[in-house]
Amino acid sequence: MSIWWSLHLRREAASVPLARRLLIDTMESAGVDPDVSYDLSVALSEACANAVEHGGEASEAYSVTAYLDGEKCRIEVADSGPGFPPDRRPAPVLAAHDAEHGRGLGLIRELADHVHIGNHPGRGGAVVAFDKMLKWRKGIPLVAV
Repeated sequence: MSIWWSLHLRREAASVPLARRLLIDTMESAGVDPDVSYDLSVALSEACANAVEHGGEASEAYSVTAYLDGEKCRIEVADSGPGFPPDRRPAPVLAAHDAEHGRGLGLIRELADHVHIGNHPGRGGAVVAFDKMLKWRKGIPLVAV
């Protein structure tokens, strides 16, 4: 089974739970294990929060795309802000437990199986893409969504 959706959201804090809810509902309908759904929804929330906070002053929107295809879910969050500085890659470690900022990308790395963090070629803006192998709820047959 393959499911694909894409959202163009306003850079407002209220957009983050909307994207998260759609992802959780999609995975629940598809029969994905709740623990996997939770991990991906937290990672998505962090990526969306980063797009809202750092997406650039001139940009009013960001995009979220999710693919559930076979045994894997891939999510991409892209904004049109300044992107990541070319001379400074995001730190691959989690920030201190009491830090108020700087934990999102590290948390995404902990929750996902594969993460790509970079800039959108040509037009600028940050892109955070991540995927995770899916596990299915026991006893739940796959149904068309």
